[in-house]
Amino acid sequence: MRLTLPDAARTVSGLMCGIAGFTGRDERLIGRMTDALAHRGPDQHGHYCDDFVSLGHRRLSIIDLSEDGRQPMSNEDGTVQIIFNGEIYNYRELKPELERRGHKFKSRSDTEVIVHAYEEYGIEAVQKLRGMFAFAIWDSRKKLLWLARDRIGIKPLYYHSKNGRLVFASEIKGILQDTSVPRRLNRQALYDYLGFEFVPAPETMFEEIFKLPAGHQLVWQNGETKISQFWDLSFKQRKLEGRTPDEVALEIRDLLDQCVDSHLMSDVPLGVFLSGGLDSSALVALMRRHISGTLRTFTIGYPDKTFSELDYAKVVADHLGTEHHVLMIEGITEEDIETSLYHFDEPMTDLSSIPLMKICGEARKQITVCLSGEGGDEVFAGYDRFKASKMNRYYSWIPKPIRQPLISSLVARLPDQTQKKGAFNVIKRFIEGSCLPAEGEHLRWQYFLHEHLAGPLFQDGFKKSVALEPFRLVRDHAAKFDGGSDVLNRELYLDTRFEMADSVLMKVDKMSMRHSLEVRVPLLDHVFVETNAALPGDWKLKGFQTKYLFRKALEGLLPDEIIYRGKQGYSLPVKNLLRVQLKDYMRTLLNESQVIRENMNVPFVNTLIDEHLAQKHNHNHILWGMITVAVWHRRFIEAQG
Repeated sequence: MRLTLPDAARTVSGLMCGIAGFTGRDERLIGRMTDALAHRGPDQHGHYCDDFVSLGHRRLSIIDLSEDGRQPMSNEDGTVQIIFNGEIYNYRELKPELERRGHKFKSRSDTEVIVHAYEEYGIEAVQKLRGMFAFAIWDSRKKLLWLARDRIGIKPLYYHSKNGRLVFASEIKGILQDTSVPRRLNRQALYDYLGFEFVPAPETMFEEIFKLPAGHQLVWQNGETKISQFWDLSFKQRKLEGRTPDEVALEIRDLLDQCVDSHLMSDVPLGVFLSGGLDSSALVALMRRHISGTLRTFTIGYPDKTFSELDYAKVVADHLGTEHHVLMIEGITEEDIETSLYHFDEPMTDLSSIPLMKICGEARKQITVCLSGEGGDEVFAGYDRFKASKMNRYYSWIPKPIRQPLISSLVARLPDQTQKKGAFNVIKRFIEGSCLPAEGEHLRWQYFLHEHLAGPLFQDGFKKSVALEPFRLVRDHAAKFDGGSDVLNRELYLDTRFEMADSVLMKVDKMSMRHSLEVRVPLLDHVFVETNAALPGDWKLKGFQTKYLFRKALEGLLPDEIIYRGKQGYSLPVKNLLRVQLKDYMRTLLNESQVIRENMNVPFVNTLIDEHLAQKHNHNHILWGMITVAVWHRRFIEAQG
């Protein structure tokens, strides 16, 4: 059935918001906390306070624009209160069952479904929810506060727990409104960040402030805080009963079509980000099945065509008849860097963050909800690091004395190329990753704090204060994998459970909410993710063809030139920006930064700068990482902002 908007907005209430709260009563503090999150919900705000808890909410109205959707929201007698950020996509299935059990609804909000589900099932209600969410429920009868974060980690949730008191919020800046929460650098997080380019959960860059990990819940009662995991991604193989990849590919397309359809609910204008890559193009094609009216697509472009996918995006837009909008990124400013890091609350090295922030701002001028293709690379093996890991299994046949140091030393002398993926750059990156410990799995090829950098970069006192083993966290996560000897699926598990929530999804949430834009990610519907996890790894990476099964699923839906082209992405040309536009900013910032001077060897930092500017070596990852740390520290620690 083809629908035209707003008829497609036919299902449930939802809202992107900011939530905050703490144990104890302080109406001024809860007001400051929600004010700090105003960008997440400019439409409404509300507070609930009693002698035991204070809850606050900022609302960005998406569906049920009436006052009925206002939060905090309660059950019939006011004994259960909820603040909620997200969307529950199976609302229509849950509500009738709860009504049959005697629950009375006063709104058409999916928020209220969570309230009554909690009354009926307790904290096991989280197992029944399908969607993206972070919420807090206060049960005044049991004096129990329950927090939960969705399975994949699409929505963020942070907390501070000390001396029987709990403080939480959608963003760290909300928690920091409480002056009793210390503002101190987490040195271990700094070390891990410069290697992985994100801070792995549950840590943050602040001591004593933590992320609630994806698929986890927190219960506070009688001054005691308990955290437990309610979901993990299983890779146990399902019975295929002789079905071929071609047959399963059709099932995958049908399931994704259902997911996209469910993500179209909205009483406000919606659109989709279109990079020209496979994932976003698939969303546009499937959205077009359900939207016969205007479909708005938004694309980023660069003057440097080696970083731009404009031509491919136009092919898709023309093929599917969208109203296409292009934002050209000429460069970035110091203000762009400062603004993005303020909204991240932590350093963030993802080079696509600022372009995403800019395109979200442009999209918000026309729409309030936007679909995006995050998750396809983690579900279907789309990153080059999967290919590098597979190639390394062949490369490791070469005796180690030849591989290290002979080949490594020769490759290190190859010149730095200016092209995004010049052959020498690819070879050097592969060899660098292959020299790292095998327990780093495929994540070795996205780890940038190599020993020859880490040794001279940090001061001795810093190195004594942190665990220097780079892949201890990867090893711990890999031990939870239940898919046997399937190497590729183990790598997909690590991407989904270790990296994605704190990197890709954190980027999308913070950069979109900076502009009060809701972004939905249908490829990360947990049922869709679970279905694909149960398939063999060699159906996802066949030979060196990434996303093999997904490409098959899209045959006939998109032009072949889109389906079978390689991955590009839309990251900034930071290597060149640091050598030209940002070189003075970089040198001044890193030489004057308190956090750099207190923890790192400044002469070595300047050596890295000099080598990068002279094009002797490409140090853009470590330099950009230090820049983000310096900006963050100045704003949040030194200036207490």
